[in-house]
Amino acid sequence: MEQFAHTGGVYRPEQMLAAYTRLAAAYDYLFGPMLQRARLAAVSAVNALSGTEVLEAGVGTGLALPHYRAEKRITGIDLSSGMLRKAQVRAAGLSNIRALLKMDAQATGFADHQFDIAAVMFVASVVPDAMALMAEMRRIVKPGGRIVMVNHFAAERGIFGWFERAVTPVCMKLGWRADFRIDDLLGPAELRSAGMAILPPFGLFRLVVLPN
Repeated sequence: MEQFAHTGGVYRPEQMLAAYTRLAAAYDYLFGPMLQRARLAAVSAVNALSGTEVLEAGVGTGLALPHYRAEKRITGIDLSSGMLRKAQVRAAGLSNIRALLKMDAQATGFADHQFDIAAVMFVASVVPDAMALMAEMRRIVKPGGRIVMVNHFAAERGIFGWFERAVTPVCMKLGWRADFRIDDLLGPAELRSAGMAILPPFGLFRLVVLPN
């Protein structure tokens, strides 16, 4: 299944998609170990929640798939065909993987309230419109369900904030924004209701569990 946003040319994911097409072959080596602790923290949060129907938005090469509990029924989506091909190999033999689909996380085509949990790992700073991503996750997750997110969010001040802003042009060529801030994504009320944890290494990532 292929689904893409149609916004009259305003939404143009070509740069991000091209970056991840180039990275697909080497992604596991470049980003697998570096992101593993944060990835496992997100999966652990999903496993601890009630509900069985789980969407993993931005499933990539499927590095998280073997770590979900067997009772969690996983649907994974990604915009990169190259990433999905690797995820399909990794999912072989895992009986709890419902489907791996080529689909835009900003406009999925799923029914309203289809999932108990949405796991959104390292995606918010990659998509062209993070607010559209969150609106879509809220639409397809059941009322009372959870959105579990892990992402790097930029420091607002200090040397880390300066460095992140400085390297953003380079990072965008790799398909992500280093200067993406959490308040670019969540409003004050959402920030108050969310559970958050700072994750290693070096506090680079933040785990956010948001009630829907």
